[in-house]
Amino acid sequence: MNAVIIAVLVMVGLSLARVSVVFALVVGALVGGLIGGLSVEETLGAFNDGVGGGAKVALAYATLGAFAVAISRSGLPDLLARRLISLLGQEATANRQAVVKYLLLGSVLLVAISSQNLIPVHIAFIPILIPPLLKVMNQLRLDRRAVACALTFGLTAPYMLLPVGFGAIFLNDILLANINQAGEALGLEISRGMVPLAMGVPVGGMALGLLVAVFLSYRRPRDYADANVATTNVPHHHPETHHEPHAMGLVMSVVAIVAALGIQLWTGSMILGGLVGFALLSVGGIFKWREADDLFTSGMRMMALIGFIMISASGFASVMTATGHIETLVHSSVEVIGDNRGLAALLMLLVGLFITLGIGSSFSTIPIIAAIFVPLAVQFGFSPLATVALVGTAAALGDAGSPASDSTLGPTSGLNVDRQHDHIWDSVVPTFVHYNIPLIGFGWLAAITL
Repeated sequence: MNAVIIAVLVMVGLSLARVSVVFALVVGALVGGLIGGLSVEETLGAFNDGVGGGAKVALAYATLGAFAVAISRSGLPDLLARRLISLLGQEATANRQAVVKYLLLGSVLLVAISSQNLIPVHIAFIPILIPPLLKVMNQLRLDRRAVACALTFGLTAPYMLLPVGFGAIFLNDILLANINQAGEALGLEISRGMVPLAMGVPVGGMALGLLVAVFLSYRRPRDYADANVATTNVPHHHPETHHEPHAMGLVMSVVAIVAALGIQLWTGSMILGGLVGFALLSVGGIFKWREADDLFTSGMRMMALIGFIMISASGFASVMTATGHIETLVHSSVEVIGDNRGLAALLMLLVGLFITLGIGSSFSTIPIIAAIFVPLAVQFGFSPLATVALVGTAAALGDAGSPASDSTLGPTSGLNVDRQHDHIWDSVVPTFVHYNIPLIGFGWLAAITL
């Protein structure tokens, strides 16, 4: 019994049973550690050693949450939401429901894509921008599972393909660097231009999954109760809270966004970028200095659950590594493969799915995946492009469709403000079916054809 497989199955099973994802990760880690031959003390020690790895990411999201809450005070999200609602309302009265639905989904998709590169705030925009649109979605009887799929695609596909923003970190700083490090002694060297080229095929599979989700799986109307949702729905606001847009607020918001983007691209730090943006909004008079602490706390609270899940996922990953069963899982698969390259590619992707599903972060799992998969890929004679596709796809499987991934937690944070969108059944399961299955299929195709 492989500890990694059992631990992931326990975690996923508990999550599907609507148990807290944090609890599911902790229990999964304990079960995996014990099955892997660790004592309770060793398992807890490995878990505690690993949680620090998620602290940086959690702090980054907390800072972005504070930045998003501060921007909400400027009135910019209200203005954008109001304009979109007005536009969609006019279209709806003209009996063009289908057009309106796809216009709304397209707008959400474009914003999500922009959050990865143009304005790299990642998921911090979702709790600010999505809640005001729920009323329109209810009027259109739009299935929120389609919105979740659009958001997850926008949060994951761009960084897998475009080497800008988060994509520069994923493709160049992590994927390229770790493959070259693992392949240095084997004579394998990857150039920057090869990485987006190799990832194009798997991303094409995700695009196909998005089309199936929007136009087939969730195109039928779905009814929701028309609950009253605040325009800027963040934890510290009352339902009647409303911020009127004003010229200075809009100007300072744009300045802060540009500054946050520039600082992040210059330093590579989301934390510093978010802090600079927050400080500029304060200096610009968007909120009073004595309110800064409350606003920052509210932003951190908004991202608290996501932060704890990311921290728990790092502990889970540490326990799985400590058991040594990741390597065992790979070597057991190699014994089954023989000389069949097609089977080798498929099993490597399936092993990658089990490794990354519990960790929930493609960024965090690449060092583990690359160290094991690169020597295997060279051994089986895969080309450099095919190796990149295998490692990149195996890692990406942890973001789309994982209960612990911020790419599924983010959409839930916006779509569930009225308690009508379940994280597991309305975000995780739909994105797993429409993205992980195509990723495996198209990742395999890339591995055997490139």
